[in-house]
Amino acid sequence: MTDQTAMTDQYADTILVDGHVKTSSGWAQALAVRAGVIDMVGGREDVLRRRGPDTRMVDLAGDTVLPGLHDLHVHPIYAGIRERRCKVPQGSSLADTLRIVAEHVSRAAPGAWVLGGQWDTSALGTVPDRTILDAVAPAHPVLLEDTSGHSSWANSAALGIAGIGPGTPDPAGGIFERDAAGNPSGIQRETAADLLAASAPKPSDDEVESALEWALEEMLSYGITSFTEAAVGFTAGPRAELRAYTRLAARGAVRQRVRLSLVWSPYDPACEDVITARNLYASGHIAPDCVKIFLDGVPTDSHTAAMIEPYKNTVEGRDADAGRHGMLAIAPAVLDQAVTRFDQMGITVKFHAAGDAAVRAALDAIEAARTANGHSPYMHNVGHCTFVAKSDIERASRIGATFEVSPYLWQPSPICSDIAAAVGLEAVERAWPVREMLEARALVVPGSDWCVVPSVNPWSAIETLVTRQEPGGSAECFGAAQAITLAQAFDLFTVNSARQEGMANRVGRIEPGMIADIIVVDQNPFEAQLTQVHTTEVKMTFIEGELVFDAGAS
Repeated sequence: MTDQTAMTDQYADTILVDGHVKTSSGWAQALAVRAGVIDMVGGREDVLRRRGPDTRMVDLAGDTVLPGLHDLHVHPIYAGIRERRCKVPQGSSLADTLRIVAEHVSRAAPGAWVLGGQWDTSALGTVPDRTILDAVAPAHPVLLEDTSGHSSWANSAALGIAGIGPGTPDPAGGIFERDAAGNPSGIQRETAADLLAASAPKPSDDEVESALEWALEEMLSYGITSFTEAAVGFTAGPRAELRAYTRLAARGAVRQRVRLSLVWSPYDPACEDVITARNLYASGHIAPDCVKIFLDGVPTDSHTAAMIEPYKNTVEGRDADAGRHGMLAIAPAVLDQAVTRFDQMGITVKFHAAGDAAVRAALDAIEAARTANGHSPYMHNVGHCTFVAKSDIERASRIGATFEVSPYLWQPSPICSDIAAAVGLEAVERAWPVREMLEARALVVPGSDWCVVPSVNPWSAIETLVTRQEPGGSAECFGAAQAITLAQAFDLFTVNSARQEGMANRVGRIEPGMIADIIVVDQNPFEAQLTQVHTTEVKMTFIEGELVFDAGAS
């Protein structure tokens, strides 16, 4: 190597200067990036010594540079498809919901399905039924998902096409709600909702690919540089969704680091085929190395989350125990065996576990895997954790379990009103017990569950982790005793998530030698008024030192 070549190799590809750069030990003025790696962080003059004739200079003009953010529970294809359907704003009243449905019906071809959502019983002011939809859609089949995605609302035409009538039995793990005469009411819970949805048209491959591409750009605009797809197949089936990721990755359109969660159920043998073929879909930025297991539903008026203590009320016509304690979807012995097997295979398991009984079952399964296989680097994570028993929080760190929480959900909102009505105000005080989890030294990471929430914006979540209020502040709060500090909240989205993803040595911090997954934002959230953190806007997103989002260019 010539002296000239050696000198050129020391030049930075990109220098960001004259800003506030958050490092592990404090704040710096500038940083240099070379070959996708953070080469130097420090004072202005020191970093500028790495400038060469071809170095790209970014004048921060006082803006703030932070590590890229991570979201460990998103449904991007679902989000993109929902944008193109009958989208009902969260919190809409019954009158507004029916007006929106009627507008879509009027534009639909004769007999065409009208699909979309979202709805909540508390916002509607009543438990809906098929006859309400029949009034605005007598001839078009209509199917609307609720906010959680665990229940659906159908009209008579949709039920008829699906062949669902008085004699239709409830599927395993699901419920068709019924009226006083025993007829399906049009409300489906859990696997019953899946059964009805199977009769509706699926999006085409082109629609799935377009939806995913839109969602990827949306996440980049919020500074999300890594994410976990929480349930491959949720919208269009696993093969179609895996094809979309593969095709976009082949043309370089998947810029983020992506972990794919492949759904497993003991009731669907096809899941095993998808998991076996997982590495056919792997690429540089895509790791299909996670399995998703649904253990229960949601602790709303559906009463489908599995709870240790009973719900405050019952559901008419529901089996007494299921109505009072919810539904655990998989027998513990079957679950323990499955998690032990996946752990042996080197696959991380992500659980859907909203109720504390489901969380306990997940932790029991992780502990069974640790007993059988010894401790491993695979950080199995319990998702949602709306309610967790204190004794279970204390053992998570010991068995190497991660709690994934949903800070986008707990601000005062229609779904939280449904939860409060179902479980009672006393239980709500410990909803999403993040503070207790951190005090127990458990690993805690965030998951938006987008598009169960209307926006994937992580800055709202960071703020509400601290305030437990609506973004911008509100008189009403949700689980205020579980509030944490801003520094802790930011760690959830950076260093904690990097550890969960097995990438703590590469991303999550701004230090020399780390991968240059960084973002530039318009305000320093650590100096902003707390109730204004949600207004933080991302100006630039870099992945491996490459500018992949520029707000100024749009």
